[in-house]
Amino acid sequence: MSAMQRRKGLRVENELVALHRALGIHSERVPLSGAQRYQNNGADVDLYLYGPDEAPLVAEIKARKSGAGFVQLETWLGEYDALFLKRNNADPMVCLPWRTWIALLAKVSR
Repeated sequence: MSAMQRRKGLRVENELVALHRALGIHSERVPLSGAQRYQNNGADVDLYLYGPDEAPLVAEIKARKSGAGFVQLETWLGEYDALFLKRNNADPMVCLPWRTWIALLAKVSR
């Protein structure tokens, strides 16, 4: 990974941590961005939705200049509140726009 890619990853991860903190959600960037398993966690960001003493929701962050890989998801999502993705013989995944994520976080007790 080039230094430019590392800087971009760090910037985006810190941006998402700051956005969550602005909403009152304690969040932390995982040291080394998941390159090294920290506290048995290989993710990029820890989100403490249920308070600082509860296990965090661990999040992976992906950013693309052109949106490669995201454009189809955005097309399918459109103006809906959620996009569920289901592959055969696998658990579904959920893709949420930021506005829906914020609304859900407002309902979480912490």
